[in-house]
Amino acid sequence: MRKLKLALIGCGYLNEIVAKALKDGYLPEYELVAVLGRDYARTREFADRNGCKACADIAELLAMKPDYTAEAASVKAVQDYGEAILNGGSNFVVLSIGAFAEREFYERMKDTAAQSKRRAYIASGAVGGFDVLRTAALMSPVTASIGAQKAPASLKNTPLFTPELMDITAPCEVFSGTTKEAIAILPTKVNVAIATALASVGPENTAMNIKAVPGFKGDEYKIAIQGEEVRAELNIYSRTSAIAAWSVIAVLQNAVAPIVF
Repeated sequence: MRKLKLALIGCGYLNEIVAKALKDGYLPEYELVAVLGRDYARTREFADRNGCKACADIAELLAMKPDYTAEAASVKAVQDYGEAILNGGSNFVVLSIGAFAEREFYERMKDTAAQSKRRAYIASGAVGGFDVLRTAALMSPVTASIGAQKAPASLKNTPLFTPELMDITAPCEVFSGTTKEAIAILPTKVNVAIATALASVGPENTAMNIKAVPGFKGDEYKIAIQGEEVRAELNIYSRTSAIAAWSVIAVLQNAVAPIVF
């Protein structure tokens, strides 16, 4: 039986986990054929380590005819390459879900996937429970919110950081607004919030608050949804970002599984 061809966009920590999962037998239905990254030297090193082709641009990647392309790079990579990947005949697994905060782009991707008869898969990243969120939103109108706890240092090099945060002794709220507003100022930090919003009431209508917590390590999210029929709260803590890579692996497993969770 022919193995499915898998290509990767991004050659950092997260896709190293995906590549290792392939080697370790978690994805026996796939073979890694190509990788594309911002820095070609790093891309070649990744390709040499993992036995695939290093690509200099998206055309070179698509020339390998991948059945699935998995992204762990950036919102910009999704926006730059998403439609080309679908039109090129590949399904697309998206980790930088913040790209879909822009409604126009989200709709274009939906239309492109339908016309090309391919699918864009949203990986859950550091959260979960999308099935519950989507089901509740179908049953009745709902409200949705997401709260995040982060280490003060994790907010460095973002508009939310101030030096005073490094000296706080109690949790301090640094953001309150919508998930769409959050992704605009934290394009790499709150992709999970956009995924939650897309599964429920949309980025413009999902409330979000972010707290800096002294001594905290990792990320913690509390998702709340309330409707006439269903009320749910989900708490997810992850010590490192590795959970995001494993969510991509779970999507790839589900895509070929005879029984789908």
